[in-house]
Amino acid sequence: MIKDIFVTTFETLGLSAPLLRAVETEGFTAPTPVQNQAIPHLMNGFDLMGVAQTGGGKTAAFVLPILHKLMEEDKKPKTGSPRCIILAPTRELAQQTGEAIRSFLKGQRIFYTVIYGGSPYRQQLAQLQRGVHIVVATPGRLMDHIERGSLKLNDVNTLVLDEADRMLDMGFIHEVKKLAAKLPEDKQTVMFSATMSKAVRGLAAGLLNKPKQVEVARENTVATTINHRVLCIKHKDKYKLLDHVFANSNLSKVLIFTRTKSMADRLSESLSRQGRKVDAIHGDRQQSVRQRVLKNFRSGHIDILVATDVAARGIDVPDISHVINFDMPLEGDSYVHRIGRTGRAGAEGHALSFCTTEEADLLQVVEGTIKKRVDVDRDHPYHAELDPVKRGNSGAKRRFGGPKGRSGGGNGNGGSKPRLFKNKDGESHNRPSDGESRNRPQEGFRKKARTGGFKKSGGKKSSAPLRSNNPDRKRRAA
Repeated sequence: MIKDIFVTTFETLGLSAPLLRAVETEGFTAPTPVQNQAIPHLMNGFDLMGVAQTGGGKTAAFVLPILHKLMEEDKKPKTGSPRCIILAPTRELAQQTGEAIRSFLKGQRIFYTVIYGGSPYRQQLAQLQRGVHIVVATPGRLMDHIERGSLKLNDVNTLVLDEADRMLDMGFIHEVKKLAAKLPEDKQTVMFSATMSKAVRGLAAGLLNKPKQVEVARENTVATTINHRVLCIKHKDKYKLLDHVFANSNLSKVLIFTRTKSMADRLSESLSRQGRKVDAIHGDRQQSVRQRVLKNFRSGHIDILVATDVAARGIDVPDISHVINFDMPLEGDSYVHRIGRTGRAGAEGHALSFCTTEEADLLQVVEGTIKKRVDVDRDHPYHAELDPVKRGNSGAKRRFGGPKGRSGGGNGNGGSKPRLFKNKDGESHNRPSDGESRNRPQEGFRKKARTGGFKKSGGKKSSAPLRSNNPDRKRRAA
């Protein structure tokens, strides 16, 4: 059995010569901590539960052993019967994993495909019919192909769940369990997660068989190279503060997070009118547009990207200097995932959060998650003090609630947190779905008014006249 060892080169990991050449070509000189610990276990066939912060090289940690195994097998793929399935919660993360596989496969006859919602079925069906060794997929589209019969699971020997905590947050638990139940029992199962919540532990217990544990970062921790700052303001001053930040900070490549899709569009349009190179990405934009925007952000054609949380784990850009939370995240984990886009691979990063006077509770949730007090920057012209009672004590972790003894509320004033709805990408927006009414009590009153009377307990319309001694009221009733 392999112990938790630390090596200094990829050669000592036992990877095949073609993979070592590919690793060198990609510019990797030494394994990261998560690769040091995970690759030996996976090369020896163990199930694995890995916990690592974003940007630690975990994609290569599971991709390299999979490719090594397939090169050793040296078998032609069967039609619609892959050997490995890699599940990712979002399209962007699936594409990122596909790109990592492609970068290590130069000159090798290992075939893969990436399938996700929003992409044409015909092209995906053609690739599956030709035969692939690896399928990288989002859960919904993968289950569609399985139910159509275009993808068979008999030959699968490896299952990877990447960003398992995000997959649970987005409501894919049913698809994951359904898929696992259909796979052969003797498969190797790998789970990676940025956090280790109770739900993730429960999923791991049901899917993994005597797994090896790899934990590079503590639960809900962030890179030590990130500088955290909170700028407290009134809500009406957010745009002015953002202008101040751009004018007085050394920003090179900036990622701005908003809570809703509509706000992402409005903010992007506002910055564009100022002459800045900016674009937005969220679940309502077409997949081809999202891909083009990410490509432009990586290449430097735009230097400001406005995004919603759906993009927090799908953006793999190494030189992001600043992450700005234009809207405070509603959950501590979301904060970790957002700011994980900067300060990667040992580089210095900056995380700025705009916290309105009504959002002191959300700031306390963030501090409880990362287990540290975040510095409040008062050196700007729009500073507004937070309520010291709602601010609470350093490191005290409470969910969306006001001071102790009051009912919870995420808006900082004892009320409930803003009601946000989720789209198919797990993204928040303000509007209810098409079938949901916004004025049900009012509609009910109108219905009664149209019927000419109110219902009795038996459910029939009352025919009794309206009783009143006032003659004017009788005339109005008639």
